Amino acid sequence: MRHFSVVSASLLGLVVLGACERSGDAEVARAMADINVVDETNLNDVMLTVADPNEAVAYFQRALSGAPDRIDLQRGLASSLTRAGRNTEAVPAWRAVAANTAATDDDRVDLASALVRNDEWDAAETVLDAIPPTHETFARYRLEAMVADSNQEWSKADSFYETAVGLTTRPASVLNNWGFSKLSRGDYVAAERLFLEALRHDSTLFTAKNNLVLARGAQRKYDLPVIEMTQTERAQLLHTLALAAVKQGDITIAKGLLREAIDTHPQHFEAAVRSLRALEDNVTN
Repeated sequence: MRHFSVVSASLLGLVVLGACERSGDAEVARAMADINVVDETNLNDVMLTVADPNEAVAYFQRALSGAPDRIDLQRGLASSLTRAGRNTEAVPAWRAVAANTAATDDDRVDLASALVRNDEWDAAETVLDAIPPTHETFARYRLEAMVADSNQEWSKADSFYETAVGLTTRPASVLNNWGFSKLSRGDYVAAERLFLEALRHDSTLFTAKNNLVLARGAQRKYDLPVIEMTQTERAQLLHTLALAAVKQGDITIAKGLLREAIDTHPQHFEAAVRSLRALEDNVTN
């Protein structure tokens, strides 16, 4: 009996040792899985930010082939298609994200944004209308303003633009959009004010500078505003102002502005040269 007990104890020790080894293996496996998840997450982040957009598309397509229902990979693919400018492909990719049971209202806003980029305004409006009004984000109200603009619902557009501006610390781009909306309506004074405000937040935003000059030219203000600009930008803005003068019928002023643009540009300014030549030829004829 004592011999049996010793054998039993030995076997029990082996069983316990085996269990410890299996437990250790499981812990190692879990640790390795955790490391793999961290590595994959880091790689996903890299693909979404610094990687070439088309390489990121290929990466997420491969990843999804092995896990087609993972919403993080679906989002990665949709975002990468958007970054790559492949808007037609981005729309169904964002639809797949929005259809996932784990989708959020932010995902639906991203779908609406993809639809706007693809010029599907009615579909974007339908998506936005289905999002609860309690979802108040800058991205949502910026899109609401753009959709209202496309419908020429000016009061709604102004309200949405104002709300969007209040929801971001970097409002330059939305102020520029709002200003362009005012410009398209013929409200040049309000447009000029909004473009100047946009430039106070981001003095490098050239589209706002160009739009500002257009708003001033529409009011027959043919001097450049006092804003930060490079020599090349100054030449380009003079060219824009000259075209605005042509639209107003002020041909002599336009020719003077074009000559100044040509003299100001640090290199040969072909576009301004062609514009001046066309004006001079028309006057001669």
